Amino acid sequence: MDVAETEAKLAAGPITAFALTAIALHLLTNLFSAYGVHRDEFLYLAMGRHLDLFRMEFPPAIAILARISMLFGDSLAAIRIFPALAAGALVAMAGLIAAQMGGGRRAQLLAAGCVLMNPLFLRAGNLFQPVVFDQLTWTVGLYALVRLGRTANPRYWILYGIAVGLGLLTKFSALFFGTATLAALIVSRERRWLATPWPWLAMLLVCVIGSPSWIGQIRLGFPVLQQMSDLRESQLERVTAAEFLIGQALLGPGFLIACVGVYWLLRDPRAQGLRVVGWTCVFAFLILLGLKGKPYYLGPIYPALFAAGALTLERPRAGSTLSALRIAAAAVLVSAYGLVLLPIGIPILPPERMARYTEAIGASEANRTNTGELDRLPQDYADMLGWPEQVAAVSEVYHSLPPAERQRAVVIAANYGEAGAIDFYGPALGLPRAVSTAGTYWFFGPGQKPGEVAVTVGIPPEELRKFFGDVRLVRSFTHPWSVAEERNTPIAVASHPYRTLQEVWPSQGGNN
Repeated sequence: MDVAETEAKLAAGPITAFALTAIALHLLTNLFSAYGVHRDEFLYLAMGRHLDLFRMEFPPAIAILARISMLFGDSLAAIRIFPALAAGALVAMAGLIAAQMGGGRRAQLLAAGCVLMNPLFLRAGNLFQPVVFDQLTWTVGLYALVRLGRTANPRYWILYGIAVGLGLLTKFSALFFGTATLAALIVSRERRWLATPWPWLAMLLVCVIGSPSWIGQIRLGFPVLQQMSDLRESQLERVTAAEFLIGQALLGPGFLIACVGVYWLLRDPRAQGLRVVGWTCVFAFLILLGLKGKPYYLGPIYPALFAAGALTLERPRAGSTLSALRIAAAAVLVSAYGLVLLPIGIPILPPERMARYTEAIGASEANRTNTGELDRLPQDYADMLGWPEQVAAVSEVYHSLPPAERQRAVVIAANYGEAGAIDFYGPALGLPRAVSTAGTYWFFGPGQKPGEVAVTVGIPPEELRKFFGDVRLVRSFTHPWSVAEERNTPIAVASHPYRTLQEVWPSQGGNN
């Protein structure tokens, strides 16, 4: 029997309970967290304050959501409300896809549980970053392909186009998903769709919905190319094929369930109508492997593969004792793995206890930084610590200036984390908005003041002397648990610039 002929009733109540559990877990964590705002979150909030829909360096969906989240306040729970909701939706989508593939109640709950209990998706749902929204848009796109395979209703191409268009508005990796789908159509019997207008209409929708992303790139001279080059040099060059594969295996039992799902989608006669789903996931894997992507980049394919794998474990007789035992064993393994690694997925342990925990369970690899060094905490956690104290130190230096100098002073930061933290915490301390030549902040401009006096953070004095006649190192800031690059951060006062900030700015475009 072809999968398109099967029917399964959605376990709506339990699936909804799983989704609400995910949302509640994130909201409660953020209400009572020992950690603060993440370095990247500062940047996205700053992008929200500087929202210019068709002139953004990055796809602007995150800036749009940042602008909306500001309406709820500046607490962690307010900042992270949208990721929490997206995490819940992702859990629900996994169960829904399992149902649409023909999986029964147990398969649906196992698929949803694989997302709910996996550290990859827990981490994504706990941070205001594009990652969880990227995962969700891909998953909705795969759901559309499942519905196409089951019903042959061409209108699901519209849903696919909307999903990938929103994906392009979120991250440029949506292009990899679209490319993988095209390759999947070509190698499967579903290539017949290419002779109809529907996939091309979907492509048009992608271009229209995602237009702010590509128009912004054209207007700004394609900064994404420089970003990709910088990322390759600083982080991706060290990502080998083995590391990429090991990164997938670290999904634990869920990875095995996903592998079973790929096999079923590509080989089982009952999945004939869903071959394009399996091949899309395979080609996405090959594209990211070839481009030396970080292991988590592949995360968006897993909710659909969890669904296919769970369905396979439930069959051939969904109501049999053996089927129930297989599902129960898989659920126990997934839950146990998720509970052990729960503190790695979401920051429920304070820094000192977290450092001891990763050491105790032998999970030191979770503390490896983007540049390959081992630290005491996962980098995402370290990137949430020390910022209020650093801004307070900058404020002390700023307010120590004579009133006449303070009135003319600007605050210059070396990177977007420092600049974003000043913009977030600084207004309450009487600090002006920061200026920085780092990445996106360069596009915000130098402001109106010429920089006759500058309080700088993170910039070595020897670098400052290239631009200022007088440089005085006031103090070095450090925090025991912050990310390594923010330890021993120099805070200086510089004056007598050789050129104004406005004159210097064009030559410093996007420096990191």
